Formats: sequence, C-alpha cells, structure tokens
Amino acid sequence: MPERRIKIPFPTPQSPPMEGVEVSVKESTERWTDVLLEDGTSIRLKPSVISAIRMIGQFDPEGNPMYALKAGQILTIVSAPEELRNPQLGKQVN
Repeated sequence: MPERRIKIPFPTPQSPPMEGVEVSVKESTERWTDVLLEDGTSIRLKPSVISAIRMIGQFDPEGNPMYALKAGQILTIVSAPEELRNPQLGKQVN
C-alpha cells in the first residue's frame, strides 16, 4: 500500500505545517484508566487510537521516530459526591 502523506499543523499555528505519513493501527490493547479527583469524583477513561502519523524527519532525543496520534476517548463518571450532582435530577443511585 502506498504511503499516505499528510500535512499537520504542528507544533503551533504560526509554524509551517509538518509532513507526516499515516500509519494504520495493526493491533491495540486499550485499557481503562481509573482517576480519583480531589473533589471526590471517580472517572474512568479509555483512549481509542485510530491511526498514527509518523513525522517525516522528526526524531526524539534517543533517535526514535516521532508520531502524532489520531485518537478518541471514552469517558464515564463512576461516581460523584452528592453536593456536585444536579439537584434538579434528584438523588441518583451509583
């Protein structure tokens, strides 16, 4: 399959776009991350990587190629303190 080159507005809008090659995801293990916030809210989130873009001619300090990701996320509120809930919806069961 031929490389699909795309331009990416990176790192700032004032910089000229960088060129990258889109790389499809062959396999992905997406796990949930549980986060407890200081206000007592518990959330769970999971990234969903759609594809990666290898930045042409860009490398990290160890010489590895740099990537930008096309990704989405799934986020759910597991629980939240009563005082943060919408009082118009009434008391809800967690």
